[in-house]
Amino acid sequence: MASIEELLKGKGITRPKVARRSDSRALDEIRQAKITRDYCKHALGSCLIEIGDTRVICAASMENKVPPHLKNTGTGWITAEYGMLPASTNTRTARESSRGRTKGRTHEIQRLIGRSLRAATSLSDLGERTVWIDCDVLQADGGTRTAAITGAYVALHDAVRVMLGQQIIARNPLLEQVAAVSVGIIEDQVFLDLSYAEDSNASVDMNVVMTRTGKLIEVQGTAEKDPFTIDQLMMLIDFAKKGIDELMRKQCLALGIP
Repeated sequence: MASIEELLKGKGITRPKVARRSDSRALDEIRQAKITRDYCKHALGSCLIEIGDTRVICAASMENKVPPHLKNTGTGWITAEYGMLPASTNTRTARESSRGRTKGRTHEIQRLIGRSLRAATSLSDLGERTVWIDCDVLQADGGTRTAAITGAYVALHDAVRVMLGQQIIARNPLLEQVAAVSVGIIEDQVFLDLSYAEDSNASVDMNVVMTRTGKLIEVQGTAEKDPFTIDQLMMLIDFAKKGIDELMRKQCLALGIP
């Protein structure tokens, strides 16, 4: 099967000339990324992921029960909770617990993180257990949900190591490596890994979740202003794959795997 790059060339589409951004990145370059493992003492697996000025703590915990619809099925579950600390943005974000309810955006992101990890996992190999991934945003500058997914995979990977080591599970349930990144269009140019300022000015905003083998788990794309073309969509996916490949190298470096 032809790569996205080959398909683009076949259609006469070329990447734009490398322009610079406010932080001196090229259009197809991710922000500086760093993953620090074992960030939380009591979690089965955890990390601090830093992408530019966005910082998210991801921690994995396990409990020996599953949602009601999975009882007596022998199948496990992976789910997530996501939250932003009050001082994570330039104006204080009120804790959702103080409001008495969770916002729709939070529900959406939690479901996205859970879906992304479940899609790359053999849930039957977990047995009737639930792995919780808690993602807490310490500082937000765009791409918090994609950073959370990328960090959540690292936390889950380490949690699985512990579960295997303690013989809680017999087989590794992880089928694929997973990472995510944002892309967008600003003034008819495709941008990779948007900061908050860039995202605020984007006419198209998209989040892409992908596996190491290049399979798409989820694509969330919206024309905030002007509609976009199929050719632009292909370019967005091409940029996203480039960014995700780099983030996966960061994951492997942190985890000490090839």
